Amino acid sequence: MSREQRLTEVFVELADTLVDDFDVLDLLQTLCERSVELLQADAAGLILADQRSVLHVMASTTDEARLVELFVLQNDEGPCLDCFSTGKRIVNIDLAEVAERWPRFHAATMAAGYRSTHAIPLRLRGQILGVLNLFCIERATLSDSDVDLGQALSDIATVGLLHERTLRQAEVLSEQLQSALNSRVLLEQAKGVLSERAQIDVDEAFRLLRTYARRNHQQLGTVATAVIDGILPVHLLRSTADR
Repeated sequence: MSREQRLTEVFVELADTLVDDFDVLDLLQTLCERSVELLQADAAGLILADQRSVLHVMASTTDEARLVELFVLQNDEGPCLDCFSTGKRIVNIDLAEVAERWPRFHAATMAAGYRSTHAIPLRLRGQILGVLNLFCIERATLSDSDVDLGQALSDIATVGLLHERTLRQAEVLSEQLQSALNSRVLLEQAKGVLSERAQIDVDEAFRLLRTYARRNHQQLGTVATAVIDGILPVHLLRSTADR
């Protein structure tokens, strides 16, 4: 399959999330995964603002990326925060400049095994909803076309979130984002529970949860609750993923 064909597939996949049973978590997770694939990054994560403009980690492709983003929010330092406040992309920053501008962030990313990072805003007409972060194990420079592609993917997600606002009005969207945040908390708990029960790492645990949710047309938060409550056993998750 050519790159052009794959790009078409990805844009259709993201656009297909704009349906009645809109799942914010799945949209943002898909954005992260496809950004890693198409932009040749090693990991991605996404932070999103809630109704009080407080930022939260909402999606990530690896546990290491999630921990780095949590570190950023807890220490109030990093390029993604500058990206969110200005609405401008922060990409291809020299490592020396990163160490000077965000020393604690630089140390955290190096400790996680990443040598370069890039931040792309989720924005539309001056309205900034969050930031997509890309992490690279080796020093990596994004081309202008790669940066534009990353922005285009982020723009689709932004349109999806704002589309939901138009359909349900701002109050309901705020409730939905809060609900998504609550579901994210449940999801993190479920990943830990499943990791311990099945003796697998948290990334594999997430893969099993998400695969089950998708194939059974359920919300991730619903599946997470079932796992935490012991209603959904490990063997059923595994058999679904193996089909």
